Amino acid sequence: MESITIAGGPRLRGSVRVGGAKNAALPILAATILVPGEHRVRNVPRLRDVDTMTRLLEILGAKVERQGDEMLIETGALSGEEAPYDLVKTMRASVLVLGPLLARAGQARVSLPGGCAIGERPVNLHLAAMRALGAEIAIAHGYITARSGRLRGARIHFEKQTVTGTENALMAAVTAEGSTEITNAACEPEITDLARALGGMGARISGAGTASIVIRGVERLRPLDHAVMPDRIEAGTLMLASAITHGDVLVEGADPTHLGAVIAKLREAGARVEETPAGVRVEGPGRPRAVDIKTGPYPEFPTDMQAQFMALLAVSRGLGVIHETIFENRYVHVAELKRLGADITLDGNLAIVRGKPALSGARVMATDLRASASLVLAGLRAEGETVVARAYHLDRGYERLDEKLAGIGARTGRIKERL
Repeated sequence: MESITIAGGPRLRGSVRVGGAKNAALPILAATILVPGEHRVRNVPRLRDVDTMTRLLEILGAKVERQGDEMLIETGALSGEEAPYDLVKTMRASVLVLGPLLARAGQARVSLPGGCAIGERPVNLHLAAMRALGAEIAIAHGYITARSGRLRGARIHFEKQTVTGTENALMAAVTAEGSTEITNAACEPEITDLARALGGMGARISGAGTASIVIRGVERLRPLDHAVMPDRIEAGTLMLASAITHGDVLVEGADPTHLGAVIAKLREAGARVEETPAGVRVEGPGRPRAVDIKTGPYPEFPTDMQAQFMALLAVSRGLGVIHETIFENRYVHVAELKRLGADITLDGNLAIVRGKPALSGARVMATDLRASASLVLAGLRAEGETVVARAYHLDRGYERLDEKLAGIGARTGRIKERL
């Protein structure tokens, strides 16, 4: 098992390019199920979660070829309709095949994903959407079994905004008979990117990126050819790396229109943030000011950046309060940040962070994707060496983040360990 080593101290300088968005690539790859033919998806990051979705597509009968950052997916003949537990347990986004399988094959069998380290994310909202479109749903022996003829347009109202639920409903509805309206839809840019990809296939979608999306079903689609949007969470993490190290870094390809809440908090913390045609440049302060953060659905502050910003607050001047509203268990990284010397007190869904002049390198354990990123950022500012065990968590959503940081001056490495 690999661990990441970070020697704290260097100020990061230079430019680094952000890759394609994991959370956009996964539903777009799932959308290739919708129609037979050869699909081309560009700007696909090399990540564990992408590998998992690739294996799932192959289990369903697709042929997948990778050429650099492009993927060619041939979906001429599907030979299966099941997403098995062994894959779903490693990546909850596997449930995204439910909608496209129903739309194309009229049946699907998808393992229930179970719990998650950052809190429960039940699939009941997905199932309610599929039922509204006319599918018959049964749950037995740990699997969701869904069947339908041609799906029918419907009004789908989500009781709670759900990104993957909105994406599943979008993919199921594009070939449904009649029109579908999704209300209280999630508004994330990744949903807009999926809608663009589906539009390129011939789907008729309006309102993506707002809370009300209308889909007018079409009889036929064509294979997709689409470039995945830049990863706004990777971009935000790299911006935080510059800020926490008093650095000066241009994050090439970062889209500032997707990062408004993060940029606002960085500026409030004392960083100089410049939006340029090439990306976003961040100059970090000598020591950041403490700020308060409340996570929320897009365009509010993203929960996927909460852990990374906590690392910044740990070395700030003053006291900052984080209010996590999305996932009930998303403070699992707090105990590990404390091992580095951070002063953090938890009170329900609040984290009170009292900034310190410096952290101290130590051995820590990654518990989930964004938690691992926060530990790497904290290690950049800690005195001595930090070792982040279980690097596979980081590799689920960041394409060799440690190497990108090394390219702008960080002292990072990887070691093989037996845990």
